[in-house]
Amino acid sequence: MAVVLRLQRTGKPKQAHYRVVAIDKKQAIGGEAIEVLGHYHPLEKKTKEQVTLDIKRVDHWLKVGAKASETVQSLIRTVRKTTDVVA
Repeated sequence: MAVVLRLQRTGKPKQAHYRVVAIDKKQAIGGEAIEVLGHYHPLEKKTKEQVTLDIKRVDHWLKVGAKASETVQSLIRTVRKTTDVVA
């Protein structure tokens, strides 16, 4: 089973919210995820409120061979950058 980390759209029309999920590559876009790793709210103003990720679980999935989409890679970099500034 090939696992990918990608966004799964939720929310109302014109009020997009996304879940960052670990999901089987062959699963449909709206299919059942193996694990929800976080959320992305692009309409929020502040970066900390836009993206919430469980970075330990993301690292676990990447370590066991999951591939992240380009957008999810960008979100991971953003979260790591903002947490490094705080820490």
